[in-house]
Amino acid sequence: MKAKVHITLKTGVLDPQGKAVQHALASLGFDGVNEVRQGKYIELDLAETDRAAAQQAVERMCQSLLANTVIENYSIELEG
Repeated sequence: MKAKVHITLKTGVLDPQGKAVQHALASLGFDGVNEVRQGKYIELDLAETDRAAAQQAVERMCQSLLANTVIENYSIELEG
């Protein structure tokens, strides 16, 4: 089973990398980009075949390591 995890900063948390990308896009002539928020995308190939157990395992991984839940949100998509 494959798990896809999207991690983004919570609303209100400053995103200096996003600001740098926004400024770089503007300097390249891409006007009209009002805001850029950067995040992380992680794919996990799991041996687990039970969907509920896989969801629980990835939730624990996110809570323990993959996401800083104080400042980040995450979403999990399972395939397989």
